[in-house]
Amino acid sequence: MKNEPCLDISEKFFSIQGESTHAGRPCVFIRLTGCNLRCSYCDARYTYEETGNRIAVSRLVDYTSNYPGAIVEITGGEPLLQENVYLLMDRLLSAKRTVLLETNGSMNLERVPQDVIKIVDIKCPDSGMHKKMDPANPERLSGKDEIKFVISSRPDYEWAVNFIKTRLAADPGRYEEWTKNGRILFSPAADRLKPDQLAEWILYDNLKVRLQIQVHKILWPKEARGV
Repeated sequence: MKNEPCLDISEKFFSIQGESTHAGRPCVFIRLTGCNLRCSYCDARYTYEETGNRIAVSRLVDYTSNYPGAIVEITGGEPLLQENVYLLMDRLLSAKRTVLLETNGSMNLERVPQDVIKIVDIKCPDSGMHKKMDPANPERLSGKDEIKFVISSRPDYEWAVNFIKTRLAADPGRYEEWTKNGRILFSPAADRLKPDQLAEWILYDNLKVRLQIQVHKILWPKEARGV
């Protein structure tokens, strides 16, 4: 239909979820174009450097129906920059899908449907974007949501630990649920920090976090898209 709501899409594909507590699960990815941040380690610059395809929300929902047993992740870029993403999330939930939203932490999360599992970046200083975060977002999360820190250096690590102690642990109930279920994620920035070094720091400090390695980059190291 001519006036059907649409979204600008960088790519859509079926793959193995490479991150979060859902890593290893078959997943339908819908990657939206556009991003309001310019992280120094960004591995998806094509989402804002290239023009995407305009696709109707109904067609995106139909695409996910080809994979009925899979979870669905909406990602970017920054997906919350496009208004019709809220309609997409609502329609996927109505279709009884498990929906993950990966967001860069700079956008207000209040309008995201409660049943969507939010995977929220907290940008560390080496990203160059840590001052762009919405400071109220941690209070907008529930215990089922997930929080990700991409760590590039020892100063990043110490900054993230301090954030956990001063912000996330301020709500003991939610903090207990996040830590009990491994929903605070520490991920080493590719080509900046070795995973074993980050693992040593986590173990030495006995942190209640999950070390996250990008599974898709292990499975398909030569592929930059569609994985």
